[in-house]
Amino acid sequence: MASELSIGILSRAPESYSTARLVEAAKDRGHQVRVFDTLRFAIDLSGKHPDMQYRSRPVPDLDIVIPRIGASITFFGLAVVRQFEQMDVFTPNTSTAIANSRDKLRSNQMLSRHGVGLPATAFVRNRADVLPAIERVGGAPVVIKLLEGTQGIGVILAPDTTVAGAVIETLQSTRQNVLVQRFIAESKGKDVRAFVVGDRVVAAMRRVAKGDEFRSNVHRGGIAEAIELPEEYRRVAVQSAQIMGLRVAGVDMLESDDGPLVMEVNSSPGLEGIEGATELDIAGAIVDYTVSQVAFPDIDVRQRLSVSANYGVAEVQINEGAEILTDSPTVGDLRAMDITVLTLHREHTVIPNPRDNRVIEADDRLLCFGNLEVLRALVPTRTQRRRAPKVRPLEIEN
Repeated sequence: MASELSIGILSRAPESYSTARLVEAAKDRGHQVRVFDTLRFAIDLSGKHPDMQYRSRPVPDLDIVIPRIGASITFFGLAVVRQFEQMDVFTPNTSTAIANSRDKLRSNQMLSRHGVGLPATAFVRNRADVLPAIERVGGAPVVIKLLEGTQGIGVILAPDTTVAGAVIETLQSTRQNVLVQRFIAESKGKDVRAFVVGDRVVAAMRRVAKGDEFRSNVHRGGIAEAIELPEEYRRVAVQSAQIMGLRVAGVDMLESDDGPLVMEVNSSPGLEGIEGATELDIAGAIVDYTVSQVAFPDIDVRQRLSVSANYGVAEVQINEGAEILTDSPTVGDLRAMDITVLTLHREHTVIPNPRDNRVIEADDRLLCFGNLEVLRALVPTRTQRRRAPKVRPLEIEN
């Protein structure tokens, strides 16, 4: 068993099920644990080192903070987590990762960039763009989502184009940002939540909406049942959490005819519904993982490498026909060029610290550290996206 650690839980609801279970799990494992009201911190930037006050007193020494930050205090909560990071206190979910997941547009942009399946989605601001956007996602019915809604709040099913346009116009008039998303009819008011801790799914449940309600959230009366998640769904759940940068996450997916479609990646997933459905000690899994990782905090590479002249980290996409492929290069060949390959992505496989004899193939993505001038030579020339040429209408002579 790990030595006793000092754990802080950031929560405005110490009596809530999730917070109480984390406290219980930490105490059962012999750790000191204390719940802190996130809004009672004061960030202190006046000294030589980053510091904070809690209720006007110095913050006690902590080894770990586990954030349970509600959407209503996102801005200040992120500032508190960020300050703990500057103080070298380990957290399983960093401020950047929480910010990524809390903004639905940002998270969808990131997931889409990495080829994760999503319901067809559009984001528009101009009134004239609303109806074309609805058509692009497949037409009515459509789901309209507030960018910062939680627990099913701010999610509306519009049955037809007229209603959808009216709802979007009304929300935009109140300065609300909304997403327009295809309604996945075959999901039939059901979704799947995969609970990710580290690099694995520790539990999964299917949530079924109550009555005519299309939102399956437990907070909306949905019924939860434990399920054995197929491997494809496990892979997508872990990949989605990692893209966000989250080590603890609830990944909500729809079961579509085309496979798993990610709806949301939650950085503060509730424990009550999934522990009740699965009868698993998920709070314990979170504490065990966090304790095991406390010596390996996330590093802001940009901060740490800013003093290394002409060295840095870059991701290189190896395109078909790239000049580097002419001689069947290996990872070792790049090492000889002062480039270390940290990870190699090939389709859905991630190969960490690949061996020198690993041959580089077309469509590989390489995360590299090395001389930036050499790396720059490997990056293909950026080409302008080709668009279909405009066709002039045929002119008929009389």
